[in-house]
Amino acid sequence: MPDAALPIQAAPEAEILSALGTRSIVLVGMMGVGKSTIGRRMAARLKLPFVDADTEIEIAHAGMTIPEIFERHGEPYFRDGEARVIARLLDGEPIVLATGGGAFMREETRNRIAAKAVSIWLKADPDVIMRRVRRRADRPLLQTADPEGTVTRLLTEREPIYGHADLTIASRDVPHDKIVEECIETLRAHLRGEQAAQSPADVASAVR
Repeated sequence: MPDAALPIQAAPEAEILSALGTRSIVLVGMMGVGKSTIGRRMAARLKLPFVDADTEIEIAHAGMTIPEIFERHGEPYFRDGEARVIARLLDGEPIVLATGGGAFMREETRNRIAAKAVSIWLKADPDVIMRRVRRRADRPLLQTADPEGTVTRLLTEREPIYGHADLTIASRDVPHDKIVEECIETLRAHLRGEQAAQSPADVASAVR
């Protein structure tokens, strides 16, 4: 009977939702790694709302684009607003949240994500990032004479911090659904590990 297979297919998603509880899933990483695309598909799989932090920031600024906010107010102002928006979103119901490339650099934001979410770093090689971001002109940090050099510098600065995320998934040129599946399976394994580590049997054996 076709319907008999449905609970089996839904099991990973149901297991993840149960283990997450009130926590959200937050995607971090460089521009161009696919946080919004992968996040939207993950949210559909898990039947959770998807939110793009950059879009929420633009809404909060009466529809100004991210480049306009950078140009008019500067990066420090943008980062302060970004931190406030992410804090507000994580105080709500569980969501899948795609963050801007620099959001995870702020310690306050990292701590909030650690307390209220499971974080996934989508990690991509510089050539993959450049191939993707070259198609778009809305990246304020790449409006320089040497975009490749800027990406290399940002990766050098940011990758050690991105490494604090709970999970790391390689973002590469494969079908999006393959990356989503890897995210789902890795997340499930991580949450299973959490539950195993917290089980009374494990605590008792550790005491003995």
